[in-house]
Amino acid sequence: MTPRLSIITPVYDPPLGALRACADSVLHQGDCEWQWCLVDDGSTNPDVRALLAELGRHPQIEVVFREVNGGIVAASNDALARIDGDYVVLLDHDDTIAPGTLAAVSATLADAHDTPIDYLYTDEAHCHLDGTIALPFAKPHWSPERFRSSMYTCHLSVLRAEAVRAVGGFRPGYDGSQDHDLVLRVTEAATANGNRIVHLPIMGYLWRNVTSSVSRVSASLERAIENGRRAVHDQCQRLGIDATVEQGPVAGIYRVHRRRPATSRATLVVATQLRPEASRPHALAALATLASIDPHEVNATCVVAYPATVSPEIVDMLQPAIRAGWQLVPVDKPFDIAHAISRALLAYPADALVSIAPGLVARPDLTPDWLDTLVALALDPGAGLVTGLLCDTSGKVLHAGWDIPEFRMYRLEDRVAGETSVGNDLLLERECTHASLAVAAVSTAQWREAHHFAQGLWHKAGRELSGALLAGGARTLYTPYARFDQHTAVHLGSK
Repeated sequence: MTPRLSIITPVYDPPLGALRACADSVLHQGDCEWQWCLVDDGSTNPDVRALLAELGRHPQIEVVFREVNGGIVAASNDALARIDGDYVVLLDHDDTIAPGTLAAVSATLADAHDTPIDYLYTDEAHCHLDGTIALPFAKPHWSPERFRSSMYTCHLSVLRAEAVRAVGGFRPGYDGSQDHDLVLRVTEAATANGNRIVHLPIMGYLWRNVTSSVSRVSASLERAIENGRRAVHDQCQRLGIDATVEQGPVAGIYRVHRRRPATSRATLVVATQLRPEASRPHALAALATLASIDPHEVNATCVVAYPATVSPEIVDMLQPAIRAGWQLVPVDKPFDIAHAISRALLAYPADALVSIAPGLVARPDLTPDWLDTLVALALDPGAGLVTGLLCDTSGKVLHAGWDIPEFRMYRLEDRVAGETSVGNDLLLERECTHASLAVAAVSTAQWREAHHFAQGLWHKAGRELSGALLAGGARTLYTPYARFDQHTAVHLGSK
């Protein structure tokens, strides 16, 4: 059955040319069933009102003129009250829908079979006023952690009308972030009800750099960002996530700052063969790691796991770390990372394990609560392997989680830490598919379930472990709030 698509567009004094381009993009869509409701929220430009009146003569278009300006939420809810379609399509008054998009959306929704699609989103491109593409944004599949961090799905957003009405439509008081708030509630209900959330990987929407949008007007931006933070906080309360929600490093990014359970125990393990470096024969890569982590300042038992066959002279080099509070666990043959970690956990049981490769140094000056962040995420229900941000000493990214297959049009590796991008992947917490064990945390329960997959060096061991947990339904997570730098060039394995 072909679904009926109901496009809704609140309008308030857009540039006339942008509104006309918006209308043309709808009128030239392919073969599908649609209606369009535009609600003018008291535009002061008579040319805008005239164009709207002209559009209202089209049999598939309804135009409503509000007597007073009520804001984007009020106008959007007025549009919801007028439509009768199966799905709601959100379109801003100064943007355009790419040719053929609605037909592709309709075909995908029609193919849903027995499990309803409550939410569908496409890729998008930021474009100049003349319509030329400036920045394409290829998006990941549904990532609820990323969505709490940022409204990355944005446009084109398509929601099942019944699902929208079931959660009460757009909520007053969330103007500027009303779409983020609505999609948070709809997807939350979809997950609870077993309904589907679908990413349609087509460049379906052109987001114009026009200053009339709420998201682009500086006077409204601060309020919109705060409303978005409140929307994410509301979801955390509904889901029982014990966290504060804070403004992130750039506008429109939030940090869900989870509180680590007060009674939780963590064991931090540096699994090392204690091999002297060739270039500095009297030093060990692990020493830099141990010196960067003070066991008295992190809420964890800190353990060095090493081969029992290592000579006493080499072990004696760890005396400064022992005096600082590090524990030593000699590991019988055969020595490998997984066996060493398991041996350390046997000696020092905990709720969560944190793995740090030798040669990596913590950056508490940049991410002071890195260990609690890793542990809190690892103990979150449904979490699998959690990884942090690994850089070289110049700040270039070595690892920030992997996605297989890769959906981005750019690499994360070799970018500069803190650098923005169209997806801001380095700046926010998000799901990924795989992660290294070089900087990682996992619950002890998950480790015991799948540790036998963690074979090889840190990259391969983490990739296999996270892949196995992912296949079992767990989420692989990345956080930028646990930063490590590679002080010594230890081979971490092929990624």
